Amino acid sequence: MRALVVFLLIILGSMTQAADFDQQHNQWTHLLGKHVVWINRGVASQVDYVGFKAEQPALDAYLASLSAVTREQYKGWSREQQLAFLINAYNAFTVKLILDHYPISSIKEIGGVFSNAWKLAFIPLLGQTVTLDEIEHGMIREPGAFNEPRIHFAVNCASIGCPALRTEAFAAEQLDTQLEDSQQRFLSDHSRNRYNLDKRRFEVSKIFKWYGKDFAEKWGSLEAYLQQNASLLADSQAVAKARNNTRIDFTYYDWALNQKNKPGQ
Repeated sequence: MRALVVFLLIILGSMTQAADFDQQHNQWTHLLGKHVVWINRGVASQVDYVGFKAEQPALDAYLASLSAVTREQYKGWSREQQLAFLINAYNAFTVKLILDHYPISSIKEIGGVFSNAWKLAFIPLLGQTVTLDEIEHGMIREPGAFNEPRIHFAVNCASIGCPALRTEAFAAEQLDTQLEDSQQRFLSDHSRNRYNLDKRRFEVSKIFKWYGKDFAEKWGSLEAYLQQNASLLADSQAVAKARNNTRIDFTYYDWALNQKNKPGQ
C-alpha cells in the first residue's frame, strides 16, 4: 500500500510539474549563465563541465521538468514553444551525457563498436525513451515540422567544431532573434567559415556538407545561402567577389570537447 501511495505521489508531482512548465526555461538559463562563457569575441563558447558536475542535481531537476511534459501538452504549444523545447532538450541532455562519462576528451569516445553518443536511447521525452539523433532528425528536422535550417547553429554537440552553446536557453518569444544571432556568430568565425579570396572559394564547416540539403531547400542551393551571407564570411574588400562565387570546400571539424577547464585545472 505504501509503495502505491509513493508511486501515485510521483505521478501527481510529474503531472503538476508538466502543467506548470516554464516556457522561459529559467532553470536552464541559470545553469548556462554560470557554466558557459563566450570566447573569441563571441563567435564560440566553452563549457565548464567541472562546474556543471558540481551542480548536477540542478541539471537533473531541469531535465525532469522536460521529461514530465506529455505529448498531448506539447501538441498544444505554439511552433516556437515546441522548437525551443526540443533545442533545449537536445542541448541539456547532451551536457548530461558528457557529465555521465566525464572526464573525456571528446563526445566520440562515448558508445561502442556498433553505437555512438547520438544513438544511445537514454532520454525520457514526450512519453518515450529517445536518442539525440531522434530529437534532431526525427523531431526537429522532421519534414514539414519546422523547416528551420538555423537549428544547425543552435543544437550543440559538445565539440569545438560545433556552433556555440549559448549562455541562455532558447525561449519562444525570442527564438527567431536567438537563431539569427547564433547563425551570425557561427558564420563570423573565420577559423571555421570564410571566403578565401586567394583561392576564390568558400571554406566552410562540414555542417554545411552534412546538412546542405536543409539550406538548399530554403535558399535554392547551398551556394545561394553562402552568397547571401557573404558579408559575414568575407573581408570587406572581398564581399562582392564572394557574392558571385560558387566554389565550396569544407574545413576540418574539431571533435575535441568544448570544455573550459580540464579536470584538475
